[in-house]
Amino acid sequence: MPTEHGDRRRAARMVPDPMHSLSRVRLRAGRELMVIDLSAFGALVEGTTRLLPGTNVDVHITGVQGRVLVRARVTRCAVCALTPDVVRYRGALAFASEVELSPTDARA
Repeated sequence: MPTEHGDRRRAARMVPDPMHSLSRVRLRAGRELMVIDLSAFGALVEGTTRLLPGTNVDVHITGVQGRVLVRARVTRCAVCALTPDVVRYRGALAFASEVELSPTDARA
């Protein structure tokens, strides 16, 4: 978000096309997360898996280099939807290394 010092993000964010593989990532443990937006250095994700802020997770991402396993730090996580049957969480991941993404995978 822009601040009085300008936008401090290291890379532009994109919203992946829902039909593209970048619209989903998979935790190493097997749980799938929907990608809300992402950049080469992180992602905002949503799913039924609770992510503990401050911990590291490994995520499988399919980008320009094919399917890669990337270490990420959970920077925040909160409940975003609550029904009698399901709790959905939205969390932010900061990648430990840059992931090469194609701008053609984004929704206009």
